[in-house]
Amino acid sequence: MRSARIFRPFITFIFLVPVWLLPARLWADQDDPPARVARLSYLKGTVSLQTSGANQWSQATLNYPLTTGDRLYTDQASQAELEVGSTAVRLSGTTDLTVANLNDQLLQLGIGQGTIRVRVFEMAPGEEVEVDTPNGALNLLQPGDYRVDTFPDNGATLVTVNRGSLEVSGGQVLQKVGTGRAVKLTGTEPISVSFVEPSNPDDFDRWCQDRDRRFEGGNSARYVGRAVPGYYDLDEYGRWSEQPDYGPVWYPRAVPVGWVPYRFGHWVWIGPWGWTWVEDEPWGFCPFHYGRWAFVGGVWGWVPGPVVARPFYAPALVAFVGGPHFSLAIGLGGGVGWFPLGPREPFFPWYHHGDAYLRQVNVTNIRNVTNITNITNITNVNNIHYVNRTAATTVVARDTFQRGQAVASHVLRVEPRQLAQAEITPHPSVAPAANALIGGRPAAAPPRVARPATIAGRGGRPAPTAPPSRPIPPPVTSRPAPPERGAAGQPAPAPPRWVTRRPLPAPAPPLSARQPAMQEHPGRPLEPQQVRNLQAGKPAGPMRDQEFPPHPSQTKREANQSEKAAPRSSGRGEKPRH
Repeated sequence: MRSARIFRPFITFIFLVPVWLLPARLWADQDDPPARVARLSYLKGTVSLQTSGANQWSQATLNYPLTTGDRLYTDQASQAELEVGSTAVRLSGTTDLTVANLNDQLLQLGIGQGTIRVRVFEMAPGEEVEVDTPNGALNLLQPGDYRVDTFPDNGATLVTVNRGSLEVSGGQVLQKVGTGRAVKLTGTEPISVSFVEPSNPDDFDRWCQDRDRRFEGGNSARYVGRAVPGYYDLDEYGRWSEQPDYGPVWYPRAVPVGWVPYRFGHWVWIGPWGWTWVEDEPWGFCPFHYGRWAFVGGVWGWVPGPVVARPFYAPALVAFVGGPHFSLAIGLGGGVGWFPLGPREPFFPWYHHGDAYLRQVNVTNIRNVTNITNITNITNVNNIHYVNRTAATTVVARDTFQRGQAVASHVLRVEPRQLAQAEITPHPSVAPAANALIGGRPAAAPPRVARPATIAGRGGRPAPTAPPSRPIPPPVTSRPAPPERGAAGQPAPAPPRWVTRRPLPAPAPPLSARQPAMQEHPGRPLEPQQVRNLQAGKPAGPMRDQEFPPHPSQTKREANQSEKAAPRSSGRGEKPRH
Protein backbone atom coordinates (compact mmCIF):
# COMPACT_ATOMS: atom_id res chain seq x y z
CA MET A 1 0.00 0.00 0.00
CA ARG A 2 1.07 3.55 -0.68
CA SER A 3 0.10 6.92 0.69
CA ALA A 4 -2.51 9.27 -0.68
CA ARG A 5 0.26 11.13 -2.53
CA ILE A 6 0.80 8.14 -4.83
CA PHE A 7 -2.92 7.65 -5.24
CA ARG A 8 -3.63 11.18 -6.46
CA PRO A 9 -2.29 11.05 -10.03
CA PHE A 10 -4.27 7.94 -10.83
CA ILE A 11 -7.65 9.20 -9.65
CA THR A 12 -6.96 12.59 -11.25
CA PHE A 13 -6.18 10.91 -14.57
CA ILE A 14 -9.23 8.73 -14.52
CA PHE A 15 -11.64 11.62 -14.14
CA LEU A 16 -10.26 13.13 -17.32
CA VAL A 17 -10.83 9.96 -19.36
CA PRO A 18 -14.30 8.83 -20.49
CA VAL A 19 -15.27 5.60 -18.76
CA TRP A 20 -15.92 3.80 -22.03
CA LEU A 21 -12.29 4.36 -23.18
CA LEU A 22 -10.74 2.53 -20.24
CA PRO A 23 -8.83 -0.68 -21.04
CA ALA A 24 -10.58 -3.81 -19.82
CA ARG A 25 -7.75 -4.73 -17.44
CA LEU A 26 -8.44 -1.59 -15.41
CA TRP A 27 -12.02 -2.55 -14.65
CA ALA A 28 -11.49 -4.96 -11.78
CA ASP A 29 -8.96 -6.65 -9.57
CA GLN A 30 -9.51 -10.21 -8.46
CA ASP A 31 -10.34 -9.24 -4.89
CA ASP A 32 -12.55 -6.26 -5.70
CA PRO A 33 -16.09 -6.45 -4.31
CA PRO A 34 -18.76 -6.98 -6.95
CA ALA A 35 -20.19 -3.91 -8.64
CA ARG A 36 -23.76 -5.18 -8.20
CA VAL A 37 -26.02 -6.70 -5.56
CA ALA A 38 -29.54 -8.12 -5.48
CA ARG A 39 -32.00 -5.55 -4.15
CA LEU A 40 -34.95 -6.94 -2.18
CA SER A 41 -37.48 -4.78 -4.00
CA TYR A 42 -40.86 -6.23 -2.98
CA LEU A 43 -42.24 -8.00 0.10
CA LYS A 44 -45.70 -9.36 0.80
CA GLY A 45 -46.59 -11.58 3.74
CA THR A 46 -43.91 -13.33 5.78
CA VAL A 47 -40.48 -13.42 4.18
CA SER A 48 -37.41 -14.62 6.07
CA LEU A 49 -33.73 -13.97 5.38
CA GLN A 50 -30.67 -16.01 6.31
CA THR A 51 -27.47 -14.10 5.59
CA SER A 52 -24.37 -15.85 4.34
CA GLY A 53 -22.51 -17.70 7.08
CA ALA A 54 -25.31 -17.30 9.65
CA ASN A 55 -27.53 -20.03 11.13
CA GLN A 56 -30.06 -17.52 12.46
CA TRP A 57 -33.00 -16.30 10.37
CA SER A 58 -34.29 -12.73 10.43
CA GLN A 59 -37.28 -10.79 9.14
CA ALA A 60 -36.53 -9.68 5.60
CA THR A 61 -36.40 -5.91 5.04
CA LEU A 62 -37.36 -3.95 1.94
CA ASN A 63 -34.34 -2.52 0.08
CA TYR A 64 -31.95 -4.96 1.75
CA PRO A 65 -28.95 -5.73 -0.51
CA LEU A 66 -28.40 -9.48 -0.95
CA THR A 67 -25.19 -11.02 -2.18
CA THR A 68 -23.49 -14.40 -2.54
CA GLY A 69 -24.73 -16.98 -0.03
CA ASP A 70 -27.83 -15.12 1.19
CA ARG A 71 -31.03 -17.15 1.41
CA LEU A 72 -34.73 -16.17 1.27
CA TYR A 73 -37.83 -18.08 2.30
CA THR A 74 -41.39 -16.97 1.53
CA ASP A 75 -44.14 -18.39 3.71
CA GLN A 76 -47.53 -19.49 2.40
CA ALA A 77 -49.42 -16.76 0.49
CA SER A 78 -46.26 -14.60 0.52
CA GLN A 79 -44.27 -13.07 -2.32
CA ALA A 80 -40.91 -11.41 -2.83
CA GLU A 81 -38.88 -9.87 -5.62
CA LEU A 82 -35.16 -9.41 -6.21
CA GLU A 83 -33.58 -7.02 -8.71
CA VAL A 84 -30.11 -7.69 -10.10
CA GLY A 85 -29.31 -5.12 -12.75
CA SER A 86 -31.70 -5.77 -15.64
CA THR A 87 -32.94 -9.08 -14.19
CA ALA A 88 -35.95 -9.55 -11.88
CA VAL A 89 -36.44 -12.69 -9.80
CA ARG A 90 -39.92 -13.23 -8.30
CA LEU A 91 -40.73 -15.75 -5.55
CA SER A 92 -44.13 -17.31 -4.95
CA GLY A 93 -45.24 -18.70 -1.57
CA THR A 94 -43.34 -21.47 0.26
CA THR A 95 -40.23 -20.88 -1.83
CA ASP A 96 -36.65 -21.42 -0.66
CA LEU A 97 -34.15 -19.50 -2.80
CA THR A 98 -30.42 -18.88 -2.34
CA VAL A 99 -28.24 -16.37 -4.16
CA ALA A 100 -25.62 -19.04 -4.81
CA ASN A 101 -23.17 -16.73 -6.58
CA LEU A 102 -23.34 -13.09 -7.62
CA ASN A 103 -20.52 -11.21 -9.27
CA ASP A 104 -20.10 -8.85 -12.22
CA GLN A 105 -20.57 -11.61 -14.82
CA LEU A 106 -22.70 -14.28 -13.16
CA LEU A 107 -26.02 -14.50 -11.33
CA GLN A 108 -26.41 -18.04 -10.00
CA LEU A 109 -29.55 -18.98 -8.08
CA GLY A 110 -30.30 -22.16 -6.15
CA ILE A 111 -33.96 -23.09 -5.60
CA GLY A 112 -34.60 -25.76 -3.00
CA GLN A 113 -38.38 -25.74 -3.26
CA GLY A 114 -41.24 -23.59 -4.49
CA THR A 115 -41.77 -21.43 -7.56
CA ILE A 116 -39.78 -18.59 -9.08
CA ARG A 117 -40.06 -16.59 -12.26
CA VAL A 118 -36.90 -15.03 -13.73
CA ARG A 119 -37.38 -12.13 -16.14
CA VAL A 120 -34.20 -11.11 -17.95
CA PHE A 121 -34.80 -7.75 -19.66
CA GLU A 122 -31.27 -7.29 -20.98
CA MET A 123 -28.15 -9.44 -20.97
CA ALA A 124 -24.79 -7.74 -21.41
CA PRO A 125 -22.01 -9.45 -23.38
CA GLY A 126 -20.39 -12.07 -21.17
CA GLU A 127 -23.20 -12.00 -18.61
CA GLU A 128 -24.60 -15.36 -17.47
CA VAL A 129 -27.67 -16.40 -15.50
CA GLU A 130 -27.93 -19.90 -14.04
CA VAL A 131 -30.75 -21.42 -12.00
CA ASP A 132 -29.81 -24.58 -10.11
CA THR A 133 -32.55 -27.02 -9.09
CA PRO A 134 -32.55 -30.36 -7.23
CA ASN A 135 -32.74 -32.13 -10.61
CA GLY A 136 -30.66 -30.11 -13.04
CA ALA A 137 -29.00 -26.81 -13.85
CA LEU A 138 -30.67 -24.25 -16.12
CA ASN A 139 -28.47 -21.92 -18.16
CA LEU A 140 -30.52 -18.96 -19.49
CA LEU A 141 -29.16 -18.19 -22.94
CA GLN A 142 -30.88 -14.90 -23.78
CA PRO A 143 -33.24 -12.27 -22.40
CA GLY A 144 -36.63 -13.76 -21.74
CA ASP A 145 -39.25 -14.93 -19.27
CA TYR A 146 -38.70 -18.19 -17.39
CA ARG A 147 -40.63 -20.04 -14.71
CA VAL A 148 -39.28 -22.82 -12.45
CA ASP A 149 -41.46 -24.99 -10.18
CA THR A 150 -39.70 -27.44 -7.87
CA PHE A 151 -41.37 -30.36 -6.13
CA PRO A 152 -38.78 -31.86 -3.75
CA ASP A 153 -41.23 -34.32 -2.20
CA ASN A 154 -41.99 -35.62 -5.68
CA GLY A 155 -38.37 -35.45 -6.87
CA ALA A 156 -39.24 -33.35 -9.92
CA THR A 157 -38.89 -29.87 -11.45
CA LEU A 158 -41.07 -28.16 -14.07
CA VAL A 159 -39.37 -25.59 -16.31
CA THR A 160 -41.41 -23.26 -18.55
CA VAL A 161 -39.91 -20.92 -21.16
CA ASN A 162 -42.51 -18.30 -22.04
CA ARG A 163 -39.93 -16.34 -23.99
CA GLY A 164 -36.21 -16.87 -24.64
CA SER A 165 -34.21 -20.09 -24.51
CA LEU A 166 -32.25 -22.10 -21.96
CA GLU A 167 -30.18 -25.25 -21.64
CA VAL A 168 -30.89 -27.96 -19.09
CA SER A 169 -27.82 -29.89 -17.92
CA GLY A 170 -27.34 -32.71 -15.46
CA GLY A 171 -25.33 -35.89 -15.49
CA GLN A 172 -24.53 -36.54 -19.15
CA VAL A 173 -27.52 -34.62 -20.53
CA LEU A 174 -27.77 -31.25 -22.25
CA GLN A 175 -31.18 -30.21 -23.58
CA LYS A 176 -32.14 -26.89 -25.16
CA VAL A 177 -35.63 -25.51 -24.48
CA GLY A 178 -37.02 -22.63 -26.54
CA THR A 179 -39.89 -20.17 -26.46
CA GLY A 180 -43.29 -21.66 -25.70
CA ARG A 181 -41.93 -25.00 -24.46
CA ALA A 182 -41.94 -26.67 -21.03
CA VAL A 183 -40.00 -29.64 -19.67
CA LYS A 184 -40.31 -31.91 -16.65
CA LEU A 185 -37.07 -32.92 -14.94
CA THR A 186 -36.83 -36.03 -12.79
CA GLY A 187 -33.87 -37.79 -11.22
CA THR A 188 -30.37 -36.40 -10.95
CA GLU A 189 -27.77 -38.95 -12.02
CA PRO A 190 -29.02 -39.58 -14.60
CA ILE A 191 -31.51 -36.79 -15.17
CA SER A 192 -34.63 -37.45 -17.25
CA VAL A 193 -35.96 -34.61 -19.43
CA SER A 194 -39.44 -34.90 -20.94
CA PHE A 195 -41.40 -32.22 -22.78
CA VAL A 196 -44.86 -31.31 -21.46
CA GLU A 197 -47.51 -28.84 -22.53
CA PRO A 198 -47.06 -25.37 -20.95
CA SER A 199 -49.67 -24.54 -18.33
CA ASN A 200 -52.14 -21.69 -18.35
CA PRO A 201 -51.17 -18.52 -16.43
CA ASP A 202 -52.07 -18.42 -12.74
CA ASP A 203 -52.24 -15.60 -10.17
CA PHE A 204 -48.48 -15.66 -9.65
CA ASP A 205 -47.90 -15.22 -13.39
CA ARG A 206 -50.31 -12.31 -13.52
CA TRP A 207 -48.59 -10.61 -10.59
CA CYS A 208 -45.24 -11.01 -12.36
CA GLN A 209 -46.69 -9.43 -15.50
CA ASP A 210 -47.84 -6.44 -13.44
CA ARG A 211 -44.33 -6.06 -12.04
CA ASP A 212 -42.86 -6.30 -15.54
CA ARG A 213 -44.81 -3.23 -16.59
CA ARG A 214 -43.04 -1.20 -13.89
CA PHE A 215 -39.67 -2.24 -15.27
CA GLU A 216 -40.55 -1.63 -18.90
CA GLY A 217 -42.11 1.81 -18.47
CA GLY A 218 -40.97 4.92 -16.73
CA ASN A 219 -39.36 8.21 -17.58
CA SER A 220 -36.47 7.82 -15.12
CA ALA A 221 -34.59 5.30 -17.27
CA ARG A 222 -33.39 8.15 -19.50
CA TYR A 223 -31.63 9.78 -16.51
CA VAL A 224 -30.50 6.72 -14.58
CA GLY A 225 -30.34 3.71 -16.91
CA ARG A 226 -32.20 0.42 -16.62
CA ALA A 227 -29.30 -1.40 -14.95
CA VAL A 228 -29.71 0.60 -11.71
CA PRO A 229 -32.05 -1.25 -9.32
CA GLY A 230 -35.16 0.73 -8.42
CA TYR A 231 -34.99 3.34 -11.18
CA TYR A 232 -38.69 2.84 -11.95
CA ASP A 233 -39.68 3.82 -8.38
CA LEU A 234 -38.50 7.36 -9.00
CA ASP A 235 -41.39 8.18 -11.35
CA GLU A 236 -44.00 7.24 -8.77
CA TYR A 237 -42.41 8.92 -5.77
CA GLY A 238 -40.81 12.08 -7.15
CA ARG A 239 -40.16 14.39 -10.06
CA TRP A 240 -37.23 15.34 -12.30
CA SER A 241 -36.02 18.85 -13.00
CA GLU A 242 -33.01 20.27 -14.84
CA GLN A 243 -30.67 22.26 -12.60
CA PRO A 244 -27.96 24.49 -14.14
CA ASP A 245 -25.18 23.31 -11.82
CA TYR A 246 -25.97 19.58 -11.72
CA GLY A 247 -28.09 18.66 -14.73
CA PRO A 248 -31.07 16.32 -14.07
CA VAL A 249 -32.06 16.30 -10.39
CA TRP A 250 -34.71 14.06 -8.81
CA TYR A 251 -36.80 15.45 -5.92
CA PRO A 252 -38.73 13.03 -3.67
CA ARG A 253 -42.36 13.81 -2.87
CA ALA A 254 -44.13 13.68 0.49
CA VAL A 255 -41.08 13.42 2.72
CA PRO A 256 -41.59 14.54 6.34
CA VAL A 257 -40.50 17.91 7.66
CA GLY A 258 -36.82 17.80 8.51
CA TRP A 259 -36.16 14.90 6.15
CA VAL A 260 -32.46 14.40 5.46
CA PRO A 261 -30.79 11.74 3.29
CA TYR A 262 -29.43 8.76 5.23
CA ARG A 263 -31.50 9.46 8.33
CA PHE A 264 -34.69 7.43 7.82
CA GLY A 265 -33.36 3.89 7.82
CA HIS A 266 -30.79 1.75 9.62
CA TRP A 267 -27.29 0.31 9.29
CA VAL A 268 -26.52 -3.36 8.68
CA TRP A 269 -23.32 -5.29 8.19
CA ILE A 270 -22.89 -7.03 4.83
CA GLY A 271 -19.64 -8.59 3.63
CA PRO A 272 -17.42 -7.63 1.92
CA TRP A 273 -18.50 -3.99 2.28
CA GLY A 274 -19.10 -3.87 6.03
CA TRP A 275 -21.41 -1.11 7.23
CA THR A 276 -24.26 -0.71 4.72
CA TRP A 277 -27.26 1.63 4.73
CA VAL A 278 -30.86 0.39 4.30
CA GLU A 279 -33.38 3.17 3.65
CA ASP A 280 -37.00 2.92 4.85
CA GLU A 281 -38.83 4.51 1.90
CA PRO A 282 -40.01 2.12 -0.82
CA TRP A 283 -38.04 4.19 -3.36
CA GLY A 284 -34.98 4.23 -1.13
CA PHE A 285 -32.47 2.11 -2.98
CA CYS A 286 -30.85 3.73 -6.00
CA PRO A 287 -30.68 7.26 -4.45
CA PHE A 288 -28.66 5.82 -1.53
CA HIS A 289 -26.26 3.50 -3.38
CA TYR A 290 -25.61 5.55 -6.52
CA GLY A 291 -25.13 9.26 -7.30
CA ARG A 292 -25.00 12.16 -4.83
CA TRP A 293 -27.39 14.42 -2.87
CA ALA A 294 -27.67 18.22 -3.13
CA PHE A 295 -29.68 20.82 -1.19
CA VAL A 296 -31.23 22.84 -4.02
CA GLY A 297 -33.64 25.71 -3.42
CA GLY A 298 -34.32 24.62 0.16
CA VAL A 299 -35.14 20.99 -0.71
CA TRP A 300 -33.10 17.84 -1.09
CA GLY A 301 -32.54 16.50 -4.59
CA TRP A 302 -30.72 13.42 -5.84
CA VAL A 303 -28.14 13.87 -8.59
CA PRO A 304 -27.58 10.58 -10.46
CA GLY A 305 -24.34 9.55 -12.03
CA PRO A 306 -24.02 9.24 -15.81
CA VAL A 307 -26.04 6.59 -17.63
CA VAL A 308 -23.63 3.67 -18.01
CA ALA A 309 -24.02 0.03 -18.96
CA ARG A 310 -22.34 -1.16 -15.74
CA PRO A 311 -23.18 1.03 -12.72
CA PHE A 312 -21.14 0.50 -9.56
CA TYR A 313 -23.01 -0.17 -6.33
CA ALA A 314 -21.75 1.40 -3.10
CA PRO A 315 -22.95 0.42 0.42
CA ALA A 316 -23.56 4.08 1.38
CA LEU A 317 -22.23 7.20 -0.31
CA VAL A 318 -21.46 9.07 2.89
CA ALA A 319 -18.52 10.36 4.90
CA PHE A 320 -18.28 9.45 8.59
CA VAL A 321 -17.33 11.90 11.33
CA GLY A 322 -15.89 11.16 14.74
CA GLY A 323 -12.59 11.29 16.57
CA PRO A 324 -11.65 11.66 20.25
CA HIS A 325 -12.67 15.30 20.55
CA PHE A 326 -16.07 14.58 19.03
CA SER A 327 -16.65 11.64 21.39
CA LEU A 328 -15.83 13.78 24.41
CA ALA A 329 -18.21 16.49 23.20
CA ILE A 330 -21.08 14.02 22.70
CA GLY A 331 -20.54 12.11 25.94
CA LEU A 332 -22.60 9.03 26.86
CA GLY A 333 -19.97 6.74 25.39
CA GLY A 334 -19.59 8.78 22.24
CA GLY A 335 -21.60 8.81 19.06
CA VAL A 336 -21.38 7.95 15.38
CA GLY A 337 -22.03 10.60 12.75
CA TRP A 338 -22.26 10.72 8.96
CA PHE A 339 -23.50 12.94 6.14
CA PRO A 340 -24.33 12.40 2.44
CA LEU A 341 -21.70 13.20 -0.14
CA GLY A 342 -22.51 16.11 -2.41
CA PRO A 343 -22.07 16.40 -6.18
CA ARG A 344 -18.45 16.04 -7.32
CA GLU A 345 -17.24 14.95 -3.87
CA PRO A 346 -15.06 11.81 -3.86
CA PHE A 347 -16.13 8.57 -2.19
CA PHE A 348 -13.37 6.73 -0.31
CA PRO A 349 -14.50 3.14 0.42
CA TRP A 350 -13.93 1.73 3.90
CA TYR A 351 -13.47 -1.83 2.58
CA HIS A 352 -10.81 -3.60 0.54
CA HIS A 353 -10.61 -2.53 -3.11
CA GLY A 354 -8.18 -1.98 -5.94
CA ASP A 355 -7.31 1.13 -7.94
CA ALA A 356 -9.72 0.33 -10.77
CA TYR A 357 -12.61 -0.13 -8.35
CA LEU A 358 -11.91 3.21 -6.67
CA ARG A 359 -11.94 4.97 -10.02
CA GLN A 360 -15.10 3.29 -11.29
CA VAL A 361 -17.18 3.64 -8.12
CA ASN A 362 -16.56 7.39 -8.39
CA VAL A 363 -16.75 7.86 -12.17
CA THR A 364 -20.03 5.98 -12.51
CA ASN A 365 -21.68 7.85 -9.64
CA ILE A 366 -20.75 11.46 -10.42
CA ARG A 367 -22.26 13.11 -13.48
CA ASN A 368 -19.70 15.88 -14.05
CA VAL A 369 -16.44 13.99 -13.65
CA THR A 370 -14.07 16.69 -14.90
CA ASN A 371 -14.63 19.09 -12.00
CA ILE A 372 -13.81 16.50 -9.36
CA THR A 373 -10.09 16.87 -10.07
CA ASN A 374 -10.22 20.15 -8.16
CA ILE A 375 -10.73 18.33 -4.86
CA THR A 376 -8.94 14.98 -5.26
CA ASN A 377 -5.43 16.42 -5.12
CA ILE A 378 -5.36 16.28 -1.33
CA THR A 379 -3.46 14.70 1.51
CA ASN A 380 -6.05 15.45 4.21
CA VAL A 381 -9.77 14.85 3.62
CA ASN A 382 -10.59 17.27 6.41
CA ASN A 383 -9.52 20.03 4.02
CA ILE A 384 -12.40 19.19 1.70
CA HIS A 385 -15.30 21.61 1.98
CA TYR A 386 -18.12 19.07 2.16
CA VAL A 387 -21.28 20.94 1.16
CA ASN A 388 -23.65 18.74 3.19
CA ARG A 389 -21.61 18.48 6.37
CA THR A 390 -23.30 21.32 8.23
CA ALA A 391 -26.85 20.81 6.95
CA ALA A 392 -27.15 17.02 6.93
CA THR A 393 -24.95 15.35 9.56
CA THR A 394 -26.84 12.67 11.49
CA VAL A 395 -25.51 11.48 14.83
CA VAL A 396 -26.66 8.53 16.96
CA ALA A 397 -25.31 6.77 20.00
CA ARG A 398 -22.80 4.00 19.37
CA ASP A 399 -25.25 1.41 20.69
CA THR A 400 -27.96 2.49 18.23
CA PHE A 401 -25.56 2.23 15.33
CA GLN A 402 -24.03 -1.05 16.49
CA ARG A 403 -27.39 -2.83 16.87
CA GLY A 404 -28.74 -1.70 13.52
CA GLN A 405 -31.64 0.16 15.13
CA ALA A 406 -33.89 2.66 13.35
CA VAL A 407 -31.95 5.91 13.15
CA ALA A 408 -34.72 8.53 12.88
CA SER A 409 -36.08 7.86 16.36
CA HIS A 410 -32.63 7.91 17.99
CA VAL A 411 -30.99 11.03 16.48
CA LEU A 412 -28.86 12.98 18.93
CA ARG A 413 -28.98 16.76 19.06
CA VAL A 414 -25.51 18.08 18.31
CA GLU A 415 -24.45 21.71 18.55
CA PRO A 416 -22.55 23.30 15.64
CA ARG A 417 -19.47 23.74 17.84
CA GLN A 418 -19.53 20.02 18.57
CA LEU A 419 -19.71 19.17 14.89
CA ALA A 420 -16.79 21.54 14.33
CA GLN A 421 -14.70 19.28 16.58
CA ALA A 422 -15.50 16.20 14.51
CA GLU A 423 -13.02 14.85 12.00
CA ILE A 424 -13.56 12.72 8.91
CA THR A 425 -12.92 9.08 9.77
CA PRO A 426 -12.53 6.07 7.45
CA HIS A 427 -15.39 4.28 9.21
CA PRO A 428 -16.99 4.07 12.66
CA SER A 429 -14.86 2.08 15.11
CA VAL A 430 -17.90 0.01 15.99
CA ALA A 431 -18.16 -3.75 15.55
CA PRO A 432 -21.63 -4.98 14.53
CA ALA A 433 -23.97 -6.59 17.05
CA ALA A 434 -26.01 -9.69 16.20
CA ASN A 435 -29.01 -7.87 14.70
CA ALA A 436 -26.81 -5.92 12.29
CA LEU A 437 -25.00 -9.10 11.25
CA ILE A 438 -28.06 -11.22 10.48
CA GLY A 439 -29.91 -8.48 8.62
CA GLY A 440 -32.65 -7.49 11.06
CA ARG A 441 -34.88 -8.71 13.83
CA PRO A 442 -34.39 -12.41 14.60
CA ALA A 443 -37.10 -14.75 13.33
CA ALA A 444 -37.81 -18.41 13.84
CA ALA A 445 -36.62 -20.75 11.12
CA PRO A 446 -39.38 -21.20 8.56
CA PRO A 447 -41.04 -24.60 8.32
CA ARG A 448 -40.51 -26.80 5.33
CA VAL A 449 -43.86 -27.04 3.56
CA ALA A 450 -44.56 -29.99 1.30
CA ARG A 451 -45.32 -29.13 -2.30
CA PRO A 452 -48.12 -30.69 -4.38
CA ALA A 453 -47.41 -34.25 -5.36
CA THR A 454 -48.05 -33.84 -9.08
CA ILE A 455 -46.24 -31.88 -11.76
CA ALA A 456 -49.50 -31.37 -13.63
CA GLY A 457 -50.88 -29.36 -10.72
CA ARG A 458 -50.75 -26.12 -12.80
CA GLY A 459 -52.96 -27.58 -15.50
CA GLY A 460 -50.20 -28.97 -17.70
CA ARG A 461 -50.56 -32.13 -19.69
CA PRO A 462 -47.97 -34.36 -21.38
CA ALA A 463 -46.92 -33.17 -24.82
CA PRO A 464 -46.19 -35.35 -27.81
CA THR A 465 -42.88 -37.14 -27.70
CA ALA A 466 -40.06 -34.63 -28.16
CA PRO A 467 -36.63 -35.22 -29.66
CA PRO A 468 -34.42 -37.00 -27.13
CA SER A 469 -31.92 -34.93 -25.18
CA ARG A 470 -28.34 -35.31 -26.34
CA PRO A 471 -25.58 -36.57 -24.05
CA ILE A 472 -22.58 -34.36 -23.20
CA PRO A 473 -19.91 -34.47 -20.51
CA PRO A 474 -20.28 -31.09 -18.70
CA PRO A 475 -18.72 -30.65 -15.25
CA VAL A 476 -21.90 -31.00 -13.18
CA THR A 477 -21.73 -31.13 -9.41
CA SER A 478 -24.22 -31.31 -6.60
CA ARG A 479 -24.03 -28.80 -3.77
CA PRO A 480 -23.68 -30.13 -0.24
CA ALA A 481 -25.04 -27.97 2.55
CA PRO A 482 -23.96 -28.04 6.20
CA PRO A 483 -26.52 -28.96 8.84
CA GLU A 484 -28.22 -25.99 10.44
CA ARG A 485 -30.61 -25.16 13.23
CA GLY A 486 -33.18 -22.43 13.48
CA ALA A 487 -33.93 -20.01 16.29
CA ALA A 488 -34.38 -21.44 19.78
CA GLY A 489 -33.32 -24.87 18.59
CA GLN A 490 -36.21 -25.23 16.16
CA PRO A 491 -35.49 -27.39 13.12
CA ALA A 492 -34.64 -25.37 10.04
CA PRO A 493 -35.83 -26.14 6.53
CA ALA A 494 -34.04 -29.04 4.90
CA PRO A 495 -30.69 -27.77 3.57
CA PRO A 496 -31.02 -26.94 -0.13
CA ARG A 497 -29.34 -29.29 -2.53
CA TRP A 498 -28.92 -28.41 -6.18
CA VAL A 499 -27.32 -29.69 -9.34
CA THR A 500 -24.96 -27.02 -10.67
CA ARG A 501 -23.20 -26.43 -13.95
CA ARG A 502 -20.67 -23.85 -12.74
CA PRO A 503 -18.65 -24.42 -9.59
CA LEU A 504 -19.82 -22.49 -6.55
CA PRO A 505 -17.62 -20.27 -4.40
CA ALA A 506 -16.52 -21.52 -1.02
CA PRO A 507 -19.19 -20.85 1.63
CA ALA A 508 -18.65 -17.85 3.86
CA PRO A 509 -17.00 -18.55 7.20
CA PRO A 510 -19.56 -18.84 10.01
CA LEU A 511 -20.23 -15.75 12.07
CA SER A 512 -18.64 -17.42 15.09
CA ALA A 513 -15.33 -17.50 13.18
CA ARG A 514 -15.58 -14.00 11.74
CA GLN A 515 -16.56 -12.07 14.85
CA PRO A 516 -13.30 -12.55 16.84
CA ALA A 517 -11.26 -11.40 13.85
CA MET A 518 -13.46 -8.33 13.38
CA GLN A 519 -13.10 -7.39 17.05
CA GLU A 520 -9.38 -6.79 16.56
CA HIS A 521 -10.18 -3.79 14.33
CA PRO A 522 -13.77 -2.79 15.15
CA GLY A 523 -15.70 -1.52 12.17
CA ARG A 524 -13.28 -2.84 9.56
CA PRO A 525 -14.54 -5.56 7.21
CA LEU A 526 -12.32 -8.60 6.91
CA GLU A 527 -10.00 -8.49 3.93
CA PRO A 528 -10.12 -11.17 1.22
CA GLN A 529 -7.03 -13.00 2.40
CA GLN A 530 -8.45 -13.13 5.94
CA VAL A 531 -11.69 -14.67 4.66
CA ARG A 532 -9.75 -17.25 2.66
CA ASN A 533 -7.74 -18.14 5.75
CA LEU A 534 -10.90 -18.73 7.76
CA GLN A 535 -12.39 -20.80 4.95
CA ALA A 536 -9.28 -22.98 5.07
CA GLY A 537 -9.64 -23.45 8.83
CA LYS A 538 -6.71 -21.17 9.65
CA PRO A 539 -6.58 -18.05 11.83
CA ALA A 540 -7.68 -14.94 9.97
CA GLY A 541 -4.28 -13.31 10.29
CA PRO A 542 -3.52 -9.58 10.32
CA MET A 543 -5.07 -6.89 8.16
CA ARG A 544 -2.80 -5.44 5.48
CA ASP A 545 -4.69 -2.46 4.10
CA GLN A 546 -3.88 1.06 5.22
CA GLU A 547 -6.91 3.12 6.13
CA PHE A 548 -7.69 6.28 4.25
CA PRO A 549 -8.27 8.66 5.83
CA PRO A 550 -6.45 7.41 8.96
CA HIS A 551 -8.37 7.43 12.21
CA PRO A 552 -8.00 10.75 14.05
CA SER A 553 -6.95 8.81 17.15
CA GLN A 554 -4.09 7.08 15.29
CA THR A 555 -0.77 8.40 16.49
CA LYS A 556 2.14 9.18 14.21
CA ARG A 557 4.03 6.22 15.64
CA GLU A 558 1.12 3.86 14.89
CA ALA A 559 0.87 5.23 11.37
CA ASN A 560 4.57 4.63 10.76
CA GLN A 561 4.31 1.07 12.07
CA SER A 562 1.32 0.45 9.83
CA GLU A 563 3.19 1.75 6.79
CA LYS A 564 6.21 -0.48 7.50
CA ALA A 565 3.98 -3.55 7.85
CA ALA A 566 2.10 -2.91 4.60
CA PRO A 567 3.11 -4.86 1.46
CA ARG A 568 4.88 -2.93 -1.28
CA SER A 569 3.10 -1.74 -4.40
CA SER A 570 2.67 -4.15 -7.28
CA GLY A 571 3.61 -1.36 -9.69
CA ARG A 572 0.05 -0.71 -10.89
CA GLY A 573 -0.35 2.54 -9.00
CA GLU A 574 -1.58 1.19 -5.66
CA LYS A 575 -3.70 3.49 -3.54
CA PRO A 576 -4.55 3.25 0.15
CA ARG A 577 -6.92 0.34 0.48
CA HIS A 578 -9.39 -0.69 3.06
